[in-house]
Amino acid sequence: MSNLALKYRPKTLDDIIGQEHLLSQNGVLRKLIKSDALPHTFFWGPPGSGKTSLARVIADILSRPFYEMNATTLKIEDLRKIFKEYAHALQKPLIFIDEVHRLSKNQQEVLLPFMENNAALIIGASTENPYYSLTAAIRSRSHTLALKSIDNIYAKEYLFSIIKQEKISVEEDAIEYLVFSSTGDVRAMLNLLESAHAVSDIITVEILKQIRPHVMQAGSSESESHYELTSAMIKSIRGSDINASIYYLARLIEGGEPAEFLARRLAILASEDIGNANPPALNLASSTLNIVKHIGYPEARITLSQLVIYLASSPKSNAAYLAINKAMAMIEAGEIQQIPKHIKTNAKNYKYPHDFGGWVAQSYLTSALHLYETEQIGFEKTLWSWHTKISSKNN
Repeated sequence: MSNLALKYRPKTLDDIIGQEHLLSQNGVLRKLIKSDALPHTFFWGPPGSGKTSLARVIADILSRPFYEMNATTLKIEDLRKIFKEYAHALQKPLIFIDEVHRLSKNQQEVLLPFMENNAALIIGASTENPYYSLTAAIRSRSHTLALKSIDNIYAKEYLFSIIKQEKISVEEDAIEYLVFSSTGDVRAMLNLLESAHAVSDIITVEILKQIRPHVMQAGSSESESHYELTSAMIKSIRGSDINASIYYLARLIEGGEPAEFLARRLAILASEDIGNANPPALNLASSTLNIVKHIGYPEARITLSQLVIYLASSPKSNAAYLAINKAMAMIEAGEIQQIPKHIKTNAKNYKYPHDFGGWVAQSYLTSALHLYETEQIGFEKTLWSWHTKISSKNN
């Protein structure tokens, strides 16, 4: 059997599944492509969501020479060679750069003038949001679009069509396992199907589990039970119910949820739901994440259990979560304040707090904001007491 992921790689926009928010008939990305008005664009999304396939389809639609590179091995001289080759060509190439979040600042600086002059159409891809790793100049000249994990319904339909075309015999529960254990990664789903078919003419769930014993990553399982179990565990911890929290943790572990995924979710909770009411919670969550990376199951269950009990027992505060959300919503709405002149770099009239005993009255915003609300829960009460004493020292 030939490589299924390559054999069934999408050839047209209609072949790409699960990205209707971008590629429906009225989708903005489809319209930009069809009108040949697509600017430099960076796709980010989970593995197997179709980022590379989409770039290849775009190159085909626009009839552009296609160059595929990876940021980890990209050489600046190779880029310059391509730009030089097409310097006087009417049709400029499409350069696809995978793992674009790993582009160094030097690589980005080399790209910048060619992006500015449209010497090539640059499309990047990443499993991480590249917004935070790209320079402001690159972001200003491009769009960043998110691709979604492939929904199980689309993945199952896609799997059925390939099974039918390849005439592969797959038992019903094996089909379910192929879909949910791949957690939206279509490439991984087809690779598992291919390996199982190499082992047996009739694919069973037992064969699949011998090849892939656990769910691949954060996500779903049959009837979305892993989504629901994860939600139940988080809500139980938030509600300070230790026994329920441990029970759902055990269900998730028995269901094959990766230890690293569980540790990541718990680390998020440590900030979102506990925060400064008990700051050591984040330290313990960080330690747990590091530990489970190295020891794995079965021992990782003990470390996870310790963390869950600690988090469920901690005082709860979502003040940090609410504060940053409020600030980001304000910025997204266009409420941008200029930095006051006296705190800009090399400002002459900046008052250095240490020269005034640790605090001095001066403004750090052009207009006052009230983003942080503390309920003085747990250690938050101590922090607020410190803050009040510091800011009232010279009053």
